[in-house]
Amino acid sequence: MKNTINYFLEKGILVSPELKDVLEGLNENLTEIINIYSDKGVLVLNKEILPLIQKGVLMDVSWKEFERAKTMHEKGRSEEDYKLFMDIFNYNLSEKTKKVMDKVLEEIKEPEKDEIEKEKIGSSVVVLKSYMEEASKREVQDFVLYFRARYNKIKEMLQSRNELQNVISINRTLNKSLREPVALIGLVNDIQTTKAGHLKIAMEDNTGNINILITKTNESFIKAQDIVLDEVIGINGTMGDKVVFVSDIFFPDVPHTMEFKKSEDEVYAVITGDMHVGSNLFMEKEFLNFVSWLNGEYGNIKQKRIASKIKYLFVMGDIVDGLGIYPGQEEELTLRDIREQYKRVAELLNKIRKDIKIIITSGNHDALRIGEPQPPQPRHYAEDLYNMENVFIVSNPSVVNIHSSEHFMGFDFLLYHGYSYDYYADKVERIRLMKPNISERTDLVMKLLLQKRHLAPSHTSTLYVPYKDLDPLVIEKVPDFFISGHIHRAAVLNYNNVTMIASSAWQKQTPFQDKVGHIAEPGRVPVINLKTREVSIINFWEDESGK
Repeated sequence: MKNTINYFLEKGILVSPELKDVLEGLNENLTEIINIYSDKGVLVLNKEILPLIQKGVLMDVSWKEFERAKTMHEKGRSEEDYKLFMDIFNYNLSEKTKKVMDKVLEEIKEPEKDEIEKEKIGSSVVVLKSYMEEASKREVQDFVLYFRARYNKIKEMLQSRNELQNVISINRTLNKSLREPVALIGLVNDIQTTKAGHLKIAMEDNTGNINILITKTNESFIKAQDIVLDEVIGINGTMGDKVVFVSDIFFPDVPHTMEFKKSEDEVYAVITGDMHVGSNLFMEKEFLNFVSWLNGEYGNIKQKRIASKIKYLFVMGDIVDGLGIYPGQEEELTLRDIREQYKRVAELLNKIRKDIKIIITSGNHDALRIGEPQPPQPRHYAEDLYNMENVFIVSNPSVVNIHSSEHFMGFDFLLYHGYSYDYYADKVERIRLMKPNISERTDLVMKLLLQKRHLAPSHTSTLYVPYKDLDPLVIEKVPDFFISGHIHRAAVLNYNNVTMIASSAWQKQTPFQDKVGHIAEPGRVPVINLKTREVSIINFWEDESGK
């Protein structure tokens, strides 16, 4: 940094100490800046002058008059003189210089009124859906009721479409004449490809079953490639001989009219998870840097400004590495007592400043059943977490509303760890062919499941516990945000005004991930600006290999 300051001095420019940090790393652009301004006399480069330099200020301006106009403007007494100066300063720089100076200005910007009063901006967390343990014996009939509940709920969604207003039950198709139009809603129980390359699908409802045929020349054939077993779909078509020839296919999907809500406050929510505390590959140093950033003690000036406005932290499961998850795991553990793993998690999270609300869901490595919905983290192991006043512990999946107020309804977050994602990343051919590596397909899988309004529609895609009167994996209400973990790789995608975010992890690449073809990118943290809905990713891990 000393060489940079000397370089400015040699060109007749005095650098204020407050600019030392923000000029670091801009050496490649200094020549252009200096060539533009060094011929205008001795210049003191400070936080007051720099915004004017950005606009190409001429040195024969009356600075005394400008300071007076600026003072009157800041006091709200007069705008005319200040605006006149701004017109004078409206000189076009090169695009390269604009970008450089914009970056510097953003770094040195003084805290404004909204930041000074940030403590007055409230935060709220309301748990809308969280499933507790249902300890009871399951019988065959429970599965029947479970799938029936799913069918009825998604049928309601499909029937809201104009194209499916005249839906009939499957048994009534037997009374239809050849080539007569029909509309059906049913559950998919078999998918086959004929010798000619057409798709033959067996559908059923409460009244019976029927085969539908999607020809490879049909416009809906590409859409049909995304159909998976056990999901509920709607179709339009014409009757054939004990078969329906499909003309169009409908998924429950997300309405195009979804509101893109934004907060009036500039506050931030952070998405992380998959800490895997207890593993010898847990990145504790990097995680502590992350905690220091949350506390405003780490990062550059811009990153610290963002950190000061963080109100919410979502932790997407797998907070511990667990025990007995896979053969030989004990050889990869630094903490072989599950209670010690949870104790260490609480110690780490307790270092975070207390005005940040922390929402924790469950994952397949945590000390509870794998069957979904997974209940919240077990109190008998995680008592220290439950004793933290700023921590909310919810099930997987769950729905949480944040940042609501008297004048704003807040944002609905759908939380799902993501255990089913590997299945769809592999089974849905379109997704499999789109990206070569399975760990890069998470955002596409999330979009697919959002369209199907179900987190794991296929029977074998995840382990689940059947509820008699509902299917907790149905996405009943469309959320503002759909967030996940599990794959250890951050991803962001927007679809019909729903923001989908996959978190990264705090565990380096494991031998098991190598075996199944996952390529982890640990240490990436998605950060949401709730005022603009923009998502940025901060990297706390410098080794791009993640190893």
